[in-house]
Amino acid sequence: MFEKLISEHEERSLIGSQKSDEMDFIDVLLSLKHQYSNTHEELSYTIDRSSMKAILLDMVAGAIDTAKTSIEWILATLIKHPRVMKELQKELKTVIGDTQVVEETDLTKLSYLHMVVKETFRLYPVAPFMIPHESMEDIVINGYNIPKKTRVLINYWAFGRDPKVWSENWEEFLPERFLKRDIDFRGPDCQLIQFGIGRRGCPGMNLGLLNIGLVISNIIHCFDWELPNGMSPSDMDMKEKFGLTIPRAEPLLAIPTYRT
Repeated sequence: MFEKLISEHEERSLIGSQKSDEMDFIDVLLSLKHQYSNTHEELSYTIDRSSMKAILLDMVAGAIDTAKTSIEWILATLIKHPRVMKELQKELKTVIGDTQVVEETDLTKLSYLHMVVKETFRLYPVAPFMIPHESMEDIVINGYNIPKKTRVLINYWAFGRDPKVWSENWEEFLPERFLKRDIDFRGPDCQLIQFGIGRRGCPGMNLGLLNIGLVISNIIHCFDWELPNGMSPSDMDMKEKFGLTIPRAEPLLAIPTYRT
């Protein structure tokens, strides 16, 4: 599949049918591969055909499964908590209106949506652990001796459920906990490190948040959701299935009803 995509981009580049402002990620990789200036000479040799396919595979694998898992958890928590669902639909009706589709430019106005996303990520992160890190020097943290070059795994799942950080009501799904707290994925306080922090943070964070926000806002704005067979939201199974990612143990089954 990647070979076909790369070949199509090469053919399009040869016939000169593409404008500079229409370049996508594959075009950028090809331009680096064929650019033999002093600045990019080493890069042009490094990005060969196999490397390009590996980079594209990372982009696809990293963006699809994580976004899908996040969207399923957010929708599940909204169905599980009808009060939060109604509050979000109320915000969408106020900001967007009754008949319009949510656009990318609308997302910055949807403050409650962002609180819902943060609260879901706190309780149901996409992955239980961050990617492995390595200590750069000998250090003692809270009485624990960590030698230099030790592989360190950060348990983000436990961070989001620590009562010392989130108070005794940490088990409650409460987006309003972010209302008066300046906590963000980019913040230095390390309370929301879903995407990592610093220079090793996820480069796809902005794209991921944008995709998730657009999908959730539109399916909540356009549809009401109910569980099949008369099931009550309180009966929903919210157990996780642990692995490299944390999907739901049971896939979410929900029935949409058109509302706008």
